[in-house]
Formats: sequence, structure tokens, C-alpha cells
Amino acid sequence: MTHVLIIEDEILIALDLAEQLEEHGAYSFAFASSEERAIAAATERRPDIITCDVTLAQGFGPRAIKAIHEAVGPVPTIFVTGTPDVALSEYEPCVILHKPVDPKSLVEAFRAFKTRRS
Repeated sequence: MTHVLIIEDEILIALDLAEQLEEHGAYSFAFASSEERAIAAATERRPDIITCDVTLAQGFGPRAIKAIHEAVGPVPTIFVTGTPDVALSEYEPCVILHKPVDPKSLVEAFRAFKTRRS
């Protein structure tokens, strides 16, 4: 079973990501549209994988990931962002995908992280 935390402030994008990941083995989801809610969701139930936008209407995705790592340990993260030039490599393990996300790239990253934790 794979629990995914989707940190995204655009609901249609969040739902699309969930639909794509569910087709490839994600079992449950938590959604967060802000940095604060993302941290709360991750501490309520530790995610197996996170997808995260960088720029949120309320907060900054990478800052949420840092706080999540500090609270629950490293969680594989797929950054799905329109601002890929922001330095994100310090948030290992991570993959950076550009919006609009290529479904094949999303699924490949998800499967690689899912396989790694099995």
C-alpha cells in the first residue's frame, strides 16, 4: 500500500495527480494546499511518497518538505512545478518534474520510489 501526500494549491492539478498515481498503485491520499496543512497532514499520517509544488498560495513547498523530513524522516518527493530552476536537490530523495507534467515521467518517478521502499 502506498499513501501519497499531494501538496498542490490548484485542486484540478491535485486531483489529476491523484488519478494518475491511483492507476499505478497509490492506495490512499492526503491533500494539502498550504505549507502549514502539508506539515500537519504528514505528521497525522506519514506519507510513503509526496508530490509537491514549489510555489503555493500560502507558503513554499520546499520549506514544507524540510519540516516534514525533520518531523517524520526523509520521504521520497516528486516536485511538480512551474519553477524548476529553484534549487531543490537538497531535498533528497527527490525528482523534479516540470508543469505541465508529462504523465509518463510522473509514473516513472512514482514507480521508482515505490519500488525502492518495497
